[in-house]
Amino acid sequence: MHVVFRESHGLEETDTPFDLGQTPADLVVLSFSDSDLGAFAAGWHRAAGALPTMRLANLVALRHPLSVDTYVEQTLPGAKGILIRLIGGESYWPYGLAQVQDFARRNGVALAILPADGREDTRLDELSTLPKSTLRRLQTLCDAGGAVAAQAALQQLALAAGLYAGPVVGDKTVPGFGWYLPGKGVVREPASSDRPLAVVTFYRSYLTSADTDPVDALIAALEERGFAAIGAYAASLKDLAAATWLRAELTRLKPAAIVNATAFSAKGADGSASPLDAAGCPVFQVALSTARKKDWAEAERGLSPADLAMHVVLPEVDGRIFAGVASF
Repeated sequence: MHVVFRESHGLEETDTPFDLGQTPADLVVLSFSDSDLGAFAAGWHRAAGALPTMRLANLVALRHPLSVDTYVEQTLPGAKGILIRLIGGESYWPYGLAQVQDFARRNGVALAILPADGREDTRLDELSTLPKSTLRRLQTLCDAGGAVAAQAALQQLALAAGLYAGPVVGDKTVPGFGWYLPGKGVVREPASSDRPLAVVTFYRSYLTSADTDPVDALIAALEERGFAAIGAYAASLKDLAAATWLRAELTRLKPAAIVNATAFSAKGADGSASPLDAAGCPVFQVALSTARKKDWAEAERGLSPADLAMHVVLPEVDGRIFAGVASF
C-alpha cells in the first residue's frame, strides 16, 4: 500500500490544463483545502497499512475541463471510493462534479460529495451515490478535523466501497482548546517536573490539519535545552472560553517562558491584557510564515508585509519579544 500526495498549484493554473500524473488507487480524496488534504494524509499514515491505497489532490489543479478529463481517465479508473470536499456548492466545480458523478454511477463507485463550510447541501447529497446517513457520518468526521477523525472518515469510505479497513483507535474529536504533546496529541495537563516549564502556544487549526511539525520541533528544541515543554492550542487567544482557560492555567503553572506561534495582538477589544500576560514571564514571538523559504531568502525585506504585520508588528503591541521565523 502507498499514498501519493502531490501539491502544485497557483492562481495561474486555474485557466491552464494541468496533469497531476497520479496513478489509480482504491480511494481518492479531493479538496480545495490543503489543511483537509494534510489531515487525510496523516490519517492514512496513522492507519499503518490498515487502509486501502489512496490518492489526494487539490481541486485548484483540476479547474480546467481538460485537467478534469485527464484525471478521470488516468487516475479514477480502479477507484472504489471517492470523497470530495467543496466550499461554495456545486457551482464552484460544476464540470468536475458532473464528470466524477457520471464516472461513479457508471462504475458503481462509492461517491461522497460533502460541503466543507459546515452547512447542509441537499444538492450535493443528490450528486453523491451513498446514503444520507453515511454522508452525515462522513461530514461529521471531516468537520471534526485531525488525523484520527480523518482516518475514521477514510475507514467509513472504504467500508462503504466494500473494502477492508482496520479499526480506528483514538479520540475522533479535537477539543476547542487544551494541552498538546508531540506523539500523544491532546493531553489533560503538563506532567509534573523539576525542570522549568516552557509553553508553546499555537492555533488549533494546526492540530486539526495534522500540520504540527513546526510546533513539535519547537517543543523538542526546548526539551533539549532543559525545559519541560508542552503546547497549548486554541482557535484564537481572543476566544473568551479559550482565553479564560489559558489565563487560569498559566496563573496556576507559572511557566518560565512562553513561545507564542499565534499571530496578531491577543489583547481584548476593550484593551484588556492578553491571556499570555497572566504568566508573568517573557513571551517570545515566532513566525510560522505563510511564504516559501526560497522567497524569504531571496527577498531583501525578508518576511512579506502580511507576515510582518501578523507575526511581528501587531504582537509587539502586546510586548512580545520577536524570536525569528520558525517555519515556512
